[in-house]
Amino acid sequence: MQIIPHIPVLYREVLEMFCDIDSGIIIDCTMGYGGHSSMILEANPHIKLIAIDQDQTAIDFSTQRLEKFKDRVVIKKGRFSSVIKDILKEHDIKNIRGILADIGVSSLQLDQKDRGFSFSSDNLDMRMDKDALLCAQSVVNEYSLHELERVLLEYGELRNYKKIASFIVQNRPFYSAKELGDALKHLMPTGKKIHPSTLLMQAIRIEVNNELGELESLLDTIEEAKFPNAKIAIISFHSLEDRIVKNRFGKWRDSCICSDEAMRCTCGNNHSYGKILTKKPIIAKDDELRDNPRSRSAKMRVFKMDNNNE
Repeated sequence: MQIIPHIPVLYREVLEMFCDIDSGIIIDCTMGYGGHSSMILEANPHIKLIAIDQDQTAIDFSTQRLEKFKDRVVIKKGRFSSVIKDILKEHDIKNIRGILADIGVSSLQLDQKDRGFSFSSDNLDMRMDKDALLCAQSVVNEYSLHELERVLLEYGELRNYKKIASFIVQNRPFYSAKELGDALKHLMPTGKKIHPSTLLMQAIRIEVNNELGELESLLDTIEEAKFPNAKIAIISFHSLEDRIVKNRFGKWRDSCICSDEAMRCTCGNNHSYGKILTKKPIIAKDDELRDNPRSRSAKMRVFKMDNNNE
């Protein structure tokens, strides 16, 4: 019997967003432990679900967890930005009714210290796909000073990124997340409720897994395909991801794409892809925050594609 290790974030809100989908296909771009996937399949008994993950450990676990749904679920391995393109070749786009993406590191990866995601990990890996070439140890020990500064500024938004990058270069090599975090503790921001090394590890992890590039690529694919019948729900965990989603949804909503300097509309004013269903991002309720502290950073935004936009 499997031990289910956690409840997925914003699970009630995800189910509510997809509750009116009574047929077709829902794509879970970030399957992980299969929490969202299993709940969606239970709540929507007439839909089929395609689940994607690049982590073989997650696939092995969720294949067993979702086995009871038999022919209603298909699991695919790979980065969701590329796998979703293959799905479009295999299925009628009108049958795809929902797309869910829970962006970022999963609880499965955080809980396994040998994966190098945890602050107390004895190694420095952080690869979501164990077969990927780039790992955190390579970023920390092999990147130039300039490259490290870019990673820490763009992905960690650390004000003293130059000092941190310089310290790393002068004191490397580092071989564990714990060793790196302890060595840099004096340079980390204080006074926040998060672990002092959160932004540092976040920056390295995003670089290793090209997380923002993956998100942008997914949104590009959705924008190109338009998915005339679909709801797009994306859960993010930090401001960089949320900003990307917010800006893209805003672009999809706007009917006029003329520049702000234009005296009058010349674009035809018919470019809207649909409507934003969440004026503000959905966040976890108090009881979920109490039961699952990792949900405190989760924000979900949802967009509904226009049925007539084909």
